[in-house]
Amino acid sequence: MTAFGPNSRAVASPRTIRLGVVCGLFTCCAYPLLIFAHPRKLPATILAAFIGPALGVACLGLRQLLDLDARRASSALGAFLNFAAGVLFSAMLLVQLAVDVTGAGQEISHQVAAIWLGLDVAWDTYIGLGTLCFSLAMRRHPRFGPGFSYTGLAIATALLALNLYTFPIPPGAAGLMDVGPLVGLWYIAVTLQMWRSLSWAGERVPSGPEHEHT
Repeated sequence: MTAFGPNSRAVASPRTIRLGVVCGLFTCCAYPLLIFAHPRKLPATILAAFIGPALGVACLGLRQLLDLDARRASSALGAFLNFAAGVLFSAMLLVQLAVDVTGAGQEISHQVAAIWLGLDVAWDTYIGLGTLCFSLAMRRHPRFGPGFSYTGLAIATALLALNLYTFPIPPGAAGLMDVGPLVGLWYIAVTLQMWRSLSWAGERVPSGPEHEHT
């Protein structure tokens, strides 16, 4: 469990950060595909099953990139919380898919819908807290800085406040703003900045067998 341990900076590697970038791009693309492309059952199930783990790996890469400057408790907490968010996200999506497949053509009861509404708020809570932690870790980081930090803090605070206030109804359905797309856009920007920072990371951690273990 060195990924969350006190010596995690020592095992950071450009390869892990590159993997985080790849998984981050997958996550940013997979969710819109599920929502807007309406893929068939098997592709949809694969995307839903892997989007959560990919989010976790992406955040591990982000944590290692942030820790190359200085180890921060907030980056470790951000990675941990977003790992949990990924678990809840895949669970929510798979529950929705299972209900759609098994109850095709039937009216969905309020009790069944309440299950994924609860999972939705749980996912939003964890990703919101994880985003808060990552945003704090970015404030003085040379590759992110106050722009990423304050924007992430504002978006995460709004996400938490609105979802908890309107629980169990999603904020968008309650006539308020849906902050989810803003969270997604922020993580797209973060992932692209991770990509742009690969050379910087390579300079901070020399490549070699002792640094390239995954």
